[in-house]
Formats: sequence, structure tokens, C-alpha cells
Amino acid sequence: RVVESVGKDVTEVTKGDTVIPIFLPDCGECRDCKSTKSNLCTNFPFKVSPWMLRNEKTRFTDLNGEFIYHFMSVSSFSEYTVVDVANVTKIDSDIPPDRACLLTCGIGAGVGAAWKTAGVEPGSTVAIFGLGSIGLAVAEGARLCGATKIIGVDVNPEKFVVGKKFGVTDFVHAGESENKPVSQVIIEMTDGGADYCFECVGMASLMHEAYASCRKGWGKIIVLGLDKPEARLSLSCSKVLHDGKTLQGNLFGGLKPKSHVSVLLKRYMDKELQLDQFITHEVEFKDINKAFDLLKNGQCIRCVIWMNK
Repeated sequence: RVVESVGKDVTEVTKGDTVIPIFLPDCGECRDCKSTKSNLCTNFPFKVSPWMLRNEKTRFTDLNGEFIYHFMSVSSFSEYTVVDVANVTKIDSDIPPDRACLLTCGIGAGVGAAWKTAGVEPGSTVAIFGLGSIGLAVAEGARLCGATKIIGVDVNPEKFVVGKKFGVTDFVHAGESENKPVSQVIIEMTDGGADYCFECVGMASLMHEAYASCRKGWGKIIVLGLDKPEARLSLSCSKVLHDGKTLQGNLFGGLKPKSHVSVLLKRYMDKELQLDQFITHEVEFKDINKAFDLLKNGQCIRCVIWMNK
């Protein structure tokens, strides 16, 4: 997107700048934004809200003057939007917008989960539960970090064919694991458990399986999926104590929008990070419902919606 105008107190961007809107605020001023340990802003905690970031107001109305509400502080399914500067990241104008937009949510979250949250090391083993777009992005992030064994776990064996493009080296068919729990299969494949496990579906049962699949002593389990609000994850106190594993939540891959996204975009421009293969479909804005149908029916990885075509 190109900045059309800015408020009187905005100095970070100016008219004509190329920017991408990102749902996670980054004020750059609070203790958390200044810290290297977190990407969760204290001044503007993340929440799903129909309002502008700094006040409970909307800046949109229809032709009849009725309010139209905001979504995730971004409201990007529109030709023009109003966004707080904390939700805007400036990028180089030569970066293709259809690639840059991929890093503003799911793909950025997956790559970042491997890079920033888990800190995957060269030579390590990784297990990814769910090879949707986020799981594939985790695989791409793990590949970039130098993981040598990247195991994809899914109920659809066709996902392995796709996963290979993003670095997946092995596949476990969750529905047919020879009467063994998936965790047992992974433990045998990795000589004791994967160094890093990522839950990318949003099922408490898979979070348990990911925990069981991770190596004792140093294994890390990163949760990216979101189950129903009432879902609970239950682990015995003795198991937590004796296993020595780390279970960690993850929002936007631990990425700080204003600093880390530009790093990943540079890696794309340097032909290190793969983004092109995530795009399987493109539609015009008038066909936006087709894009949602593709998503709901599992027929795309990422579909780009063009406003100006």
C-alpha cells in the first residue's frame, strides 16, 4: 500500500511511502517493544477489536452514514483504509506487494516461529504438526535455519509433495502410523525425539502429541494453532518437572513488525527465503468471495487479492 496522507503527529511515515499494515502493534517506545525478548506491545496489547487502536471509534462509514467497523486494526479488504502508525511497517518500494503481504500474518508467523521463537539451529530435527500454509512456513523457516530433518505430520499424504518444496524431508501420515502413536514414530525417527515441535492446527490433542514427540532435556514445543476457547491443555506436574521440555506460545512468530519483517523481505530479495511458491491463486478484488471459497475448501496455500486489476 502507498500512504495517501498522515495525521499531524505522525513522523514515522510520509505521503507516498510504501508500507504494509500488520495486525500486531509495534509502538517502538514501551518496555516490551524496546526489549529483544518480546514482540507484545505494552502500550497497545493485541486484541480483536472493531475500533481504531487508540480509541473506541471507527473511521469508516457507508454511503448512508452507517458505521463500518474495523478488523484486526488493519481492515485491508478495502482500497483505502485508516491505520494507526503502530500497525504500519515501511518497506522498500521495489519489493513486490504480492510477496510483501504474505509476511504480514501467517507466513511471517510460521517463518518467525522457527527463526525467532524456537531459534532452530543448524543440524537440528524438527516436527511440524499440520502442513497448511503456517506449517509450510515453519518448514521454510526451519530450512533457512539449517535444520537437517524436517518431519511433516498430516492426515493428507498429498501435503508431503507440497511440503518438499519448503524443506520437509520426511512425512508421518497421522491416520496410518502402524498402530503407533505419532509421537512414538517421531521418537524412533529422531533417536529420542525431535529438538523442536510445532503445533500448527489448533487442537489440544495435537499439542499433547507434539509435547510427547519432543526430546527430553532440551526439546521445545511451539504452539501456533488456536483451539476453541474452552479447550484445555493438561500435563502432569511430575511430567513437566522430569521431562525438562519447554512449551511456548507464539504470536506472529515472535517477529517485531517494524524490524524483523524487513529482514525477511531482504532475504526474499536476496533469493534466500522462498515466498513465490506460497501463492497458488490470484483474483481480482471483485472476486474476493472466490478467494474465501478456495481457502475454506483447502484448495490454496495463499491467494492474493489484487485491488487494481
